[in-house]
Amino acid sequence: MRMIKAIAAIAALMFVAACSNNNEAVAPPSGATVTPGSVGDFKQNVGDRVYFDTDMSSVREDGRATLAKQAEWLKKYPNYPILIEGKCDERGTREYNIALGERRATSVRQFLIAQGVPAARIKTISYGKERPDVVGSDEGSWARNRVGVTSLE
Repeated sequence: MRMIKAIAAIAALMFVAACSNNNEAVAPPSGATVTPGSVGDFKQNVGDRVYFDTDMSSVREDGRATLAKQAEWLKKYPNYPILIEGKCDERGTREYNIALGERRATSVRQFLIAQGVPAARIKTISYGKERPDVVGSDEGSWARNRVGVTSLE
């Protein structure tokens, strides 16, 4: 019986690993050399995330600074299609968070367009609370999950 449970646990872990999004580019370790114009350059030197206040979809002042840097980088390197992911913390209903995540992604998109990034390059998606960046039920975790992520495709 223990052997069956162990095999089931291993199979479950393998399933979770296989379902994870391994296509996402990972930023190199801090201090590592990155190629200018690469996904790693974008993540490490520009930043791919802007954070939102609770139940809000307006871009904060710190987010505007990050998005201004993103816009300059994206205009310099026009070969990347862009996906803006809107995310929320775990509180609220699934439906509410999907709508809030969409408003957050749209706010990021509109800011980048206003800065001169062509609208045709930018798609949005809302994950609501379905794909948290951090697992946890405390204010620190919630704050890190209220995010708009700019992904280069």
